[in-house]
Amino acid sequence: MKINHHEQRQTSRLVVAGCIILFSFTSAYGQKTAADERTLRDADAQLSAAATAKDLDKTVSYYSDAAVVMPPNSESATTKEAIRSTLKGLLESAGAAVTWKATKVEVAKSGDLACVSGIYEETTIDASGKPVKDRGKYVAVWEKQADGKWKCGANIWNSDLPVALFEKK
Repeated sequence: MKINHHEQRQTSRLVVAGCIILFSFTSAYGQKTAADERTLRDADAQLSAAATAKDLDKTVSYYSDAAVVMPPNSESATTKEAIRSTLKGLLESAGAAVTWKATKVEVAKSGDLACVSGIYEETTIDASGKPVKDRGKYVAVWEKQADGKWKCGANIWNSDLPVALFEKK
């Protein structure tokens, strides 16, 4: 079968048009992912700011209704009430302070889940009333809600410091 010059040009145009369409879908996905990454970095920073300000209500508002919070050396909090109680204990301790910063944000191809990881610094007060400084890392899974907003669905963190520091009296 011989293809004439006109058919070859039409085929070339179709291939180019298909590539342009495919590129526009890929480009749109990349733009959407970048926008979601910025939104998630902002939401994570706002959550950190709320915790730093010890604003319990605002801090809890960033968690989804089915969220789970997994603090170190403690049981998981799997209800809003348990999350509130866990965070209240952390935020309302006299002299306690916490900040964190996202270092990596990955959005799933589906666009409805994301993983945010980063570093934290925390000061707690030990039994003798002395401040104890801690630093570590965290991972949070964020879920896009039906209204398009992101909420934290799972959060876990742990210390970079040796366990021995916490065992000393």
